[in-house]
Amino acid sequence: MELTVLAPSETPRAGGCSSGAAPLPESIRARVHDHPCYSEDAHHGHARMHLAVAPACNIQCNYCNRKYDCANESRPGVVSELLTPDEALRKVRVVAARVPRLSVLGIAGPGDPLANPQRTFETFRRAAAEFPGLRLCISTNGLALPDHVDELVALGVDHVTITMNALDPEIGAHIYPWIFWDHRRLRGRAAAEVLIERQRLGLEMLVERGVLVKINSVMIPGVNDRHLREVSAFVRERGAFLHNVVPLIAEAEHGTYYGLVGQRGPTPEELETLRDACGDGMRMMRHCRQCRADAVGLLDEDLSREFTLDAIAGMDSLDAVGAFPDVHAPPARIAVATVDGETVDIELGHAAEFRIYEVDPRAVRLLDVRAVTRRCAGADCRDGGGVSIHDDILATLDGCEAVLASRIGFAAWRRLERAGLMPSGEMADRPIIEALRAAYRDLYDAGRLSDPAPGRAVAT
Repeated sequence: MELTVLAPSETPRAGGCSSGAAPLPESIRARVHDHPCYSEDAHHGHARMHLAVAPACNIQCNYCNRKYDCANESRPGVVSELLTPDEALRKVRVVAARVPRLSVLGIAGPGDPLANPQRTFETFRRAAAEFPGLRLCISTNGLALPDHVDELVALGVDHVTITMNALDPEIGAHIYPWIFWDHRRLRGRAAAEVLIERQRLGLEMLVERGVLVKINSVMIPGVNDRHLREVSAFVRERGAFLHNVVPLIAEAEHGTYYGLVGQRGPTPEELETLRDACGDGMRMMRHCRQCRADAVGLLDEDLSREFTLDAIAGMDSLDAVGAFPDVHAPPARIAVATVDGETVDIELGHAAEFRIYEVDPRAVRLLDVRAVTRRCAGADCRDGGGVSIHDDILATLDGCEAVLASRIGFAAWRRLERAGLMPSGEMADRPIIEALRAAYRDLYDAGRLSDPAPGRAVAT
């Protein structure tokens, strides 16, 4: 599937914006281009992985029934298994070696990540150290958020989702039976007042520190449906980037309070009407899949069953480069010209972007997706795009050791070699993981493996 790369003059569909939303600033566009939950374009070409390390929750919602060992439901709060931070990191290593489009690691449950701060932050710290190219994000009810904003920012978490279903505590009391806060269990209006105030404070603190905030709201007919337009206006005024109104899931078999009392969910027409009403000046997300708390892959393909602990028991990220003679060999950064995100499928001069991977004997990690000005688009482009484009390409490949494309012309090949890169046009149509394994082995055999040197690729 092709990832659309927008020109600076184009208005993005970040989250499926309504026509009333202001154009997206370039500074924000760059931060969401590879985040499938924040950009509608990105969800076709970038994958996410949810790490189910947070079992406890500090509030109870009438629409929620967490399940820790369920493979048969696809909704928030459901996982096949809980993970320790150790298990989560092992799982990330295996997934990163097999899902080359992985760009985001998130913690969204099955409880609330910030009601489990030790497990959540240990997982994030270790993931950030081992996979610096993957974005970290979190989804929270917001009750404990103000206490942890500084730590989230320090870890580089710059995408946070807060679930806010009401501003009116009378309405909130019908949604939340209780909260546990300050060592006390609060109920009814008092509980809702505290939760709403903590959500507001957390939102404002995040925005002040430059964190992108998405607001999730569950549409509950007859409870908060007429109120959510007010919520949308409120969060927009306080700097939220995106509003995601999702339908109540309330089938009786899920065992939630709303399911057991027969509370209906909205019709598709009701949901779209409300989204349109909330979209008066606010960007609305319209591609949400209400994912499981252990989802893996693209939003439209959940691979979580392929990566349970039992399933990965026989896997090891060491096989990312096959049987390798030196498991302590240094990493190499390799750029790949690709359109579909799965294969080496485009010529060097036709590429609109390069995916930058770090490869070592243990893992393959997607570090970055770098756009490049494409100057070759026609049949007359004979030599991999011609020499004229390579100043741009060389700057884009800064720090890389090799570049893979389906075809590289002779002049381009020579200039890449003079810049210290190993070009390869022999991987056409091969899967990216397979091509990276082969290129890494070629670098090793040629004695060219060393820590990537900043600025190396710009030499001419």
